[in-house]
Amino acid sequence: MVDSFINYLEFEKKSSPHTVLAYQKDLEQFHEFVLTAFEREDISQTDHSEIRAWVIDLVENGLSTTSVNRKIATLRSYFKFLLRSRVISKDPTYKLKSLKNPKKLPEFLQENTISSVLEESVYEPNFEGQRDRMVMEFLYLTGVRLSELTGLKWGDINLQESVVKVLGKRKKERIIPLTNGLSRNIILYKKVFEERFLKVAQSDYFIVTNHGKQSYSMMIYRVVRHYLDLFAQTSKRSPHVLRHTFATHLLNKGADLNAVKDLLGHANLAATQVYTHNSLEKLKAVFEQAHPKA
Repeated sequence: MVDSFINYLEFEKKSSPHTVLAYQKDLEQFHEFVLTAFEREDISQTDHSEIRAWVIDLVENGLSTTSVNRKIATLRSYFKFLLRSRVISKDPTYKLKSLKNPKKLPEFLQENTISSVLEESVYEPNFEGQRDRMVMEFLYLTGVRLSELTGLKWGDINLQESVVKVLGKRKKERIIPLTNGLSRNIILYKKVFEERFLKVAQSDYFIVTNHGKQSYSMMIYRVVRHYLDLFAQTSKRSPHVLRHTFATHLLNKGADLNAVKDLLGHANLAATQVYTHNSLEKLKAVFEQAHPKA
């Protein structure tokens, strides 16, 4: 039934390849545990006590709360699938609780820092330099996810209307506006792209390797880390920091929370509200500095 569940995730629920692989690995790990600890061959017949024993084992082996909760979520999804498929009559995860996860505010860059990071003089005038500049600008000025950037093609960008069409999680499309400055820099980037690879086709990937192949996660990570290392003081230097910065700066400037939610491609408002904490901290600082009775 695990194969049926994986097919359900991939073709019916349209989960991302990353999510499908993570769920598959979680179920394989769980199967290995119950087979070793309880000689349980079929994980669909496991019970609450065996699942709880696995969770305890994960915690005792030092796995982070976030990772444990993700594995719990995997089991919940799997047994709900079995319940709907009438393979089981009772869900063993029904009373299983997630571990309490301490909330961490997303790290972001200050406006002066991001201005320094995006300064034109930081980047070489050749293809590699302008490609790297486009990576940094696009992540910050659109708030796209890493996977959305690597999957972006030239045909998704409409410079006449100054918008980009992004394929997000669960294959949901959304439209993000492009700033005038970003649109101009895309035109400049296109010129060096054509100088390097002769012609740009609509089906060509927007961000590519030095050899014209589709970019990949580790490549984007290396680019972001390199340029953030020059200016940023944050402990995290990942593409997601630029997405956090995009959202935080919009809210700091008074953007509507629902509009930011749509731009980020969040399924619900709760996922976006985490950024309001950073905005509230700024408001408190302004209040304490400016109010005569503060």
